Amino acid sequence: MLFTRTDLKDVWLLEASPIRDERGSFARTFCVDEMEARGLEHCFVQHSLSRSAAKHTLRGLHFQRAPHEEVKVVSCLNGAIWDVAVDLRPQSPTYCRWTAAELSADNMRQLYIPKGFAHGFLSLTEDAVVGYLISTRYHPASAAGMRYDDPALAIDWPAAPAVMSEKDRNWPLLADITRHA
Repeated sequence: MLFTRTDLKDVWLLEASPIRDERGSFARTFCVDEMEARGLEHCFVQHSLSRSAAKHTLRGLHFQRAPHEEVKVVSCLNGAIWDVAVDLRPQSPTYCRWTAAELSADNMRQLYIPKGFAHGFLSLTEDAVVGYLISTRYHPASAAGMRYDDPALAIDWPAAPAVMSEKDRNWPLLADITRHA
């Protein structure tokens, strides 16, 4: 596995190194020893899948409030997505900045998102299937979100959302979240 730091503190792009032969390929997508060697979370209590049937489906931006923050390792198992992480840690040097990566079944990339980040993605293909390794049990009362189109963040989405939930459409702006924190 290849580990590349992103421009946000503690967010990593993980890339598989497939071995190919006449049968196809084989790649390791997770290794406790390699995660531990970099000081990354390696215990995940929940594994989840989401499927977005339509191209340009937007999910997010979601996060869990303290003390139930989550580390996520996100991968795209079918199709492709534009995956976004936003740093919500007030003491971080990259506070209120975002990073993004294209994750696809073909490129086998994963995004490691630490605690204290909002996460969302836009499907770039029909039938995008996204896998999540999640470090903390889901706590419904701690579930929160913020607007994907917040001008304070100015996220450069590759396309306008064609499909999104009413809940995602109506999350508050970052200023409203930080004002009430």
